Amino acid sequence: MARETTAYVLATAQEHDVRFIRLWFTDILGSLKSFAITVDELETALDDGVAFDGSSIEGFARSDESDMIARPDPGTFVVLPWRPHEDRVARMICDITWPDGRPFEGDPRYVLRRTLQRARALGYTFYVGPELEYFYFRGATDPEPLDAGGYFDLTPLDAASDLRRETVLTLEEMGISVASSHHEVAPSQHEIGLRHTDALTMADNTMTYRLVVKEVALKHDVYASFMPKPLSNVNGSGMHAHQSLFHGEINAFFDEDGPARLSQVAQRYIAGLLRHAPELTLLCNQWVNSYKRLRPGFEAPAYLTWARRNHSDLIRIPEAVPGRPEAARVEYRAADPACNPYFAFSALLAAGLQGIQQEYPLPPETVDDVSLLGEEERRARNVERLPGTMGEAIELFARSELMRATLGTHVFESFLRNKRIEWDAYLGQVTDFERERYLPVL
Repeated sequence: MARETTAYVLATAQEHDVRFIRLWFTDILGSLKSFAITVDELETALDDGVAFDGSSIEGFARSDESDMIARPDPGTFVVLPWRPHEDRVARMICDITWPDGRPFEGDPRYVLRRTLQRARALGYTFYVGPELEYFYFRGATDPEPLDAGGYFDLTPLDAASDLRRETVLTLEEMGISVASSHHEVAPSQHEIGLRHTDALTMADNTMTYRLVVKEVALKHDVYASFMPKPLSNVNGSGMHAHQSLFHGEINAFFDEDGPARLSQVAQRYIAGLLRHAPELTLLCNQWVNSYKRLRPGFEAPAYLTWARRNHSDLIRIPEAVPGRPEAARVEYRAADPACNPYFAFSALLAAGLQGIQQEYPLPPETVDDVSLLGEEERRARNVERLPGTMGEAIELFARSELMRATLGTHVFESFLRNKRIEWDAYLGQVTDFERERYLPVL
């Protein structure tokens, strides 16, 4: 590491009177992990990393090879705005390595770095701009909404305007650019869209975003949840991932004369997303509850279709802005905000690049809402469906050579093993639905 980079971080820590630095990293399930060092240890941590026991981290090392090194990325140094000024705390996001310096194959950040390298070898930089939805509730165990507002509602129906505003200001104080924020369709549901940037930075920002939303809510005695479907009869929460590939400063997805102003590269990228969506769904929708959201009728995609305007399609092409070719992009609408963003972005990019390299043809655009069609008509049109349950998603993922190659064998098998355990545990549960429906009559 260049000494001037280390010097800059050390000077910034001193300038802000930082006392502790939290070292962040992510496990394979997308849970943020952290431990703290004092500012006196910062220079050593930047030069040599910090050792920790990885055997207790989900998907990390086995007990007989537990020693791991967290290596802080100096570009991620930021002071945490919600900590007291007299006892300032900063954070840095870490890459995880073996003691000999080799990248740890189970580190989600490394998985994404490796996939981005594949894109760079083809001359592309991958940009992502996700819109993450979430709910505010009065408590963690009792999902009572704060308001009865709807899409774009303002006060008095939108009781959480001030919470959103404080969250946006906190994100921007941490260097995370926000594109927009508003009330979503369901009661007490909200969305903050992050301004697009390179995928690795965006995955880091997504992890930070989720923590900031929760920290600001907690400060006001409110619980914020990224659970995909916390309420039965209203829309669930998605993470709509806007994606584009650039050649230098040129947007490779834009072609003035192409259909929907899409280049051939973009068309093949979309075809890759459509073809491989069933096998990558487990990475974008990794919880049992995720599949309660992916049902027709709640503005979440259930079928492998693409269109320019219909918000129920898996892939939407936002209307091109005249004179702004850099804004051309593809929106993947199936992912939810509780996924591991490093894996989700890796899977989406890998599928799109596969479409480009194998020159997949783009299926016809969908002109109507296929969720409103009968099953026979959908079959006649060869409209395929996303996995309807986590069990289906697991089996499609398990057979995917593309996902194995993208994640690497270590992560692929660890993630698959964990999801099979979760699915089996879920199948053994007796739910309130079953008791209420069957106990009185059977």
